[in-house]
Amino acid sequence: MQKIVSLSVALGILISAALPAQARNETFMLPIDAALKATTLATKPDGSVKFYFGKQATPAVEELIHTDVISKKVRFSGTADVEACNEALVSSLTELQERTRKMGGNAVINIVSYYKKTEMSSETRFECHAGTSSVVFFLKADIAKVADK
Repeated sequence: MQKIVSLSVALGILISAALPAQARNETFMLPIDAALKATTLATKPDGSVKFYFGKQATPAVEELIHTDVISKKVRFSGTADVEACNEALVSSLTELQERTRKMGGNAVINIVSYYKKTEMSSETRFECHAGTSSVVFFLKADIAKVADK
């Protein structure tokens, strides 16, 4: 009897190991403007630093200070995928604003999505990935000092 139970357990383990993992990775391409308006985060970019996405035209770049990569993971807690993605973008931009000020810059330029180190450049959209319990978001950008318009 014990051999039958042991064989059953071993067989169950082998079968479960052979089944493919069912990890979720859904890609969202979301509008930047809508994300900035939709989020309910208390802390948001305040306009003291200008953001330029993709290949948007910028004022003359006086100094390229630093290239930065930011990653965010937002866990679901009753939050929908899109809402969590919007939160990740706004939180990342707020963090970039603070870094930019500390480094003496006044703009963040060439902002691209950077999932798995692959750039996705857009002036109007950002890329976000939703898993089974959280969303992940990666952003790459240049902190710069640009001329006043």
